[in-house]
Amino acid sequence: MSNSRRKGGRRRQGNKLKPADLWKPVPQLPDPEPISLPADPTMIVRSLGDPPLHGQGQQAEHEIARVLVRASMLAGALADVAGLLERPGDHPA
Repeated sequence: MSNSRRKGGRRRQGNKLKPADLWKPVPQLPDPEPISLPADPTMIVRSLGDPPLHGQGQQAEHEIARVLVRASMLAGALADVAGLLERPGDHPA
């Protein structure tokens, strides 16, 4: 029997991982703060510069902006339904 065969047949007996206690109690999270919608949801991505897609940069920029605006709208709708949307005149504490 070759050395490689003997080594492969051995089982590694080392530190065994302890199973995680998934059902342990966790501390209560604080109440979420009101969510305000951005004036321009594309601002951060635009600050990174033009997409590096030769010949398709304009179209890619347009599609990325569409996705970001739509995601911002959906996030605002979810925040509103949850009662977390900051209203004009509300002042976060």
